[in-house]
Amino acid sequence: MKKLLFDRSAELEEAALVLPVLLLISLALVNMAILGFAAVNAGNAANYGARMGSVSQSNPAGVAVASANQMLAAAPVGTYVVTVAGSGLPGDRMTVQVSYTVPNYFSGFAGFFGVSTPGNFTNTATSYFRQEGW
Repeated sequence: MKKLLFDRSAELEEAALVLPVLLLISLALVNMAILGFAAVNAGNAANYGARMGSVSQSNPAGVAVASANQMLAAAPVGTYVVTVAGSGLPGDRMTVQVSYTVPNYFSGFAGFFGVSTPGNFTNTATSYFRQEGW
């Protein structure tokens, strides 16, 4: 009976098997949360830049870029590049694209399991607004 009460080797073995898996899952979740945050941040910045640029009567492209960069500076995660297209004439479509790159912290650990993942995640958020004129 004493041996059964003080035999902890089975618990230690289980913990040794489960703990690395839980750590990998936790790291993957944090990595995906960072990617999701960067995607939402880029989308919001593209919307805000296009909205502000579409109602600007002077230098709409400059206002769109400055507004998008202002939104991105509030919570920077990764690197962002803002591009604007459109003539600035009333009724024309203004396009603001925010490209973002987020580091993949999971890529180093994935190599241990024979999985190849990119070192960075890259994507683009795009927003369209009609240039106002009055």
